[in-house]
Amino acid sequence: MGQKVHPIGFRLGITKDWQSRWYAGKHYTEMLQEDLRIRNVVASKYKDDDIARVEIERASNQVTVTVHTSRPGIVIGRGGQRVDETRSLLEHIAGKRVRLNIQEVSQPELDAYLVARSVAQQMERRISHRRAMKQAIFRAMERGAQGIKISCAGRVGSSEYARTETLHEGRVPLHTLRADIDYATATAHTTLGTIGVKVYIYKGDIIPEYEKFEADSAAALSKVSLEKEEKTGEATPTIGVVEPAEVTDKITEAVVSEESKVSEVGAPVGEDVKIGTGAAVTKGPARSRAKVKSADAKPEIKGEKEEKPRSRGKSKDKPKVSVGESSDVVESSVAQGEVKPEKEHKESKPRSRAKFKADAEKESDKD
Repeated sequence: MGQKVHPIGFRLGITKDWQSRWYAGKHYTEMLQEDLRIRNVVASKYKDDDIARVEIERASNQVTVTVHTSRPGIVIGRGGQRVDETRSLLEHIAGKRVRLNIQEVSQPELDAYLVARSVAQQMERRISHRRAMKQAIFRAMERGAQGIKISCAGRVGSSEYARTETLHEGRVPLHTLRADIDYATATAHTTLGTIGVKVYIYKGDIIPEYEKFEADSAAALSKVSLEKEEKTGEATPTIGVVEPAEVTDKITEAVVSEESKVSEVGAPVGEDVKIGTGAAVTKGPARSRAKVKSADAKPEIKGEKEEKPRSRGKSKDKPKVSVGESSDVVESSVAQGEVKPEKEHKESKPRSRAKFKADAEKESDKD
């Protein structure tokens, strides 16, 4: 718990870029403090003008500041008056020549900082936090976001104790490095205290250049093949598609290999094999390898008669005789050779209780 990774810092150098791009050796701390002062000045100058982020680049004696905003007209001002004022102020702070660029954010509903700031401002105006979060989620999903998650932490809803409430929709894969996830935080200053707002917006995957090149080349190849097919009328063979002839060849190979496995046991393919365990192996695809391998003795080829396989519970030699069947029927079947003869079995009638007592008394008298 608590071991969270910053979604943008996790992807720096992979799918995200730094907001400050410069290199310094000995004067690193001075330049870092200068960057912080520039960002604070821009944030205070355009407090309510929806500034999404500020990017800073440095050359030898020039600083380039790019301000991303959803309201470029208000930031520039009438005739560029506000831009000139801001540029002169930044040159005074940096002590160098400053080049100020204003760039418009085309979809503010998909910018994490602007969404978080909007939710925080609504909570400061005493609007329900749930309503503000639901509206922000609905607008982001309407604009094409694949997933969004918003969490508010603090004394939300004027409660006596602090808690965290989270609403999300879609998917936000934080562990996928190629996922384009925008993350930002904002703070709502209410009468009961501060409430923190976190926003995660998933916009889709950023495809690497080599994968993009492969996809484009495959699309171009398919387009060329379609044009050729329309002109000549001959279909070009596609890679990875199995033709019906190939399917039939594979099936015949499988059947031949199965028959060769059975013939290796030593019996002709067209006849049945009787194994020492009493199991019968027949020709066809239903013949299993386990039954063929379980032969303990050499297989014996039977004659022309076919025997049906018996189940485990039935004995080999005992004939089936139903209750009430006479012994003449059994004798006739034995004479014909259908059933092997057995020892004569005398029918024993159940003894009555009186007879049983008499027999017991006779035995006791003998003793």
